[in-house]
Amino acid sequence: MNLAELNERSRTIFRQIVETYLETGQPVGSRTVSRLGDTSLSPASIRNVMADLEDVGLLDSPHTSAGRVPTHLGLRLFVDGLLETGDLTSEERADIESKCAAEGTRLEDVLERATTMLSGLSHCAGVVMAPTINAPLKHVEFVKLEEARALVVAVTEDGAVENRLIDLPTGLPPSALMQAANYLNARLAGRTFDQATELIAGELRSRQAELDQLTQKVVEAGVAELAGQDAGRETLIVRGRANLIDDLAAIEDLERIRMLFDDLEQKRDLVKLLDLARAGEGVKIFIGAENSLFSLSGSSVIASPYVNGANQLVGVIGVIGPTRINYARIIPMVDYTAKVIGQLL
Repeated sequence: MNLAELNERSRTIFRQIVETYLETGQPVGSRTVSRLGDTSLSPASIRNVMADLEDVGLLDSPHTSAGRVPTHLGLRLFVDGLLETGDLTSEERADIESKCAAEGTRLEDVLERATTMLSGLSHCAGVVMAPTINAPLKHVEFVKLEEARALVVAVTEDGAVENRLIDLPTGLPPSALMQAANYLNARLAGRTFDQATELIAGELRSRQAELDQLTQKVVEAGVAELAGQDAGRETLIVRGRANLIDDLAAIEDLERIRMLFDDLEQKRDLVKLLDLARAGEGVKIFIGAENSLFSLSGSSVIASPYVNGANQLVGVIGVIGPTRINYARIIPMVDYTAKVIGQLL
C-alpha cells in the first residue's frame, strides 16, 4: 500500500486521523474529523472513507470505541509520506549542545548525559549503543588470576579502563603474559582496535610476530575479547524507563509496557535492532510489529548513527516509546543529538 493509491480526500482524512491520534492517544471518530474544518464532507461520508481505509489495513477499530486508530502499517505510511518534521529552535539546539558537551570527560559520560537528556525531552526511554572501547589505547596488561584464567586490563588515552577475562592455554610459562602484553603495547598504543587488529592478524598469519605458540594464543584471546567482536559486548545505556508509564490509557498498555521492560532488561534484541540503524545515514524509524526483532507490537524506536572525526560509524543513539510518540518533534531531536555527539568526537 502506498499514498499514490489513495485519492486526495482519503489522504486528507487519513492524515487528520493519524495526527489527532498522535496528539490525543484516543480513537478518532467521524464527527471529530468533520469538526477539524479541512473537509466539507458529512460525518456519514467520512465514515465511508474511514471504512475504506480500514479495509486496506491503514486503520483499525478498537472494540471499545466507534473511532479509528492507525495500524502500524498506517503509521509507517504516514511517517514516510505525510509527516512534516519541524526544525529545532536555536534554544533547543543550544540546550542539546550544552547537555552533551563537557570537557575532559569520557565518551561514556557524554553518551550517558545525551541519553538522559533525550529521555527527558522526548518523554520516552533514551537508548544508546557504543563500542566497549572506542578511544586509542594507552596500555594493555595481563593479570593472572588462577592457573587457567587471566584478566586483560586495557587503559585508553581518554582514561577509560576495560577489563576482560580470558582462558589461558595449559602449560603457559610465567613470562608469556609479559611477552604478550609487550607485543600488544608496541602495536596498539595510540591506535584503536580497528586500526591495529588487521596489522596484528597479518603478523600472526605470516608468523612475523616472533611469538611462541602459547603466547600467540594469549595475544589472540586478548585481542578478541577487547575488540568486542560480539554485538552482545556493546555498551548499551537505557535511561528514562519511568517515562513509559506516565501516560497509560488502558490495562493493555500496562501489560505492553511490562513486556517492554522485560525486553529492555534482556537488551539483546534491542542491541540487534539498534545495530540495524547503523546501516546508511540519517534517522531510522522502527514501528511496532514491522520489525521481528522486537517481541512487542506496541513500541517504536527512533534512532540515528553517530560518527567520529574520521567519519567512521561509532554507535547509535535514539529513543523508544509507544507507537504514538511525537515523531515530528523527536526525529529532528535524535538527528541533531547524533550530530552533536559526532562533533564532540
